[in-house]
Amino acid sequence: MARQNPATAHILIVDDDVRITQMLKRYLNEEGYLTSEAKDGEEMRLQLAHTQVDLILLDVSLPGGADGFDLVREVRAASDTPIIMLTGRNDVVDRIIGLEMGADDYLAKPFNLRELHARLKAILRRRNVQPPEQEETDKIVHFDRWALNLTRRELSSADGEGIHLTTGEYDLLAAFVAHPGRVLSRDFLLEETKGRHLDAYDRAIDAQIVRIRRKVEIDPKQPQIIRSIRGVGYMFAARVSVAKVA
Repeated sequence: MARQNPATAHILIVDDDVRITQMLKRYLNEEGYLTSEAKDGEEMRLQLAHTQVDLILLDVSLPGGADGFDLVREVRAASDTPIIMLTGRNDVVDRIIGLEMGADDYLAKPFNLRELHARLKAILRRRNVQPPEQEETDKIVHFDRWALNLTRRELSSADGEGIHLTTGEYDLLAAFVAHPGRVLSRDFLLEETKGRHLDAYDRAIDAQIVRIRRKVEIDPKQPQIIRSIRGVGYMFAARVSVAKVA
């Protein structure tokens, strides 16, 4: 469970490059975060078994038998701990694979520390509970048997069960509920999701939609909420209603 104050969040850095690990630890410590480090999958497992971790910075290329993609799959099988993947390869395919496996975000090395921090804060903020004095009216969109809280960036079922969404999945679902009943092209969805994958190709959107369908559709193989429109794109077919809750 994430802490209420993002400044005390615990970040696990999984990278075998000592220079990068030390640079990240120094920067994040100065920003007020707690940090731990691991050089491979074995050390990462030990850290996760004994320490509460709020977010993982995970390198793709690691020594030993498991690379970053293997470890994303392993973490996702056990928890919804946020993951930002780091890689020295600016490869579109790598980015798509990471998102398909369940990573929340992706940065290519060399990266700007301030950009990394901004992405990290956005993910933690989405998962944190706001203190009472900072509470605001929640804008909630209802569709089918789901409720998407646009203020807290959270999806829940009719019985109140929270459903984990990665940052990319949330951005895409929010774009759909904002345009119900309209046929949306992949280019439009790329633009609506703030250009997160503008350097990728159509498969990036398709992969995210497959993951969302697995979470919201009764039968993901015969989707009734997010429908494919052959040769054009997708349409959000569910009826949408909006409510505000203080």
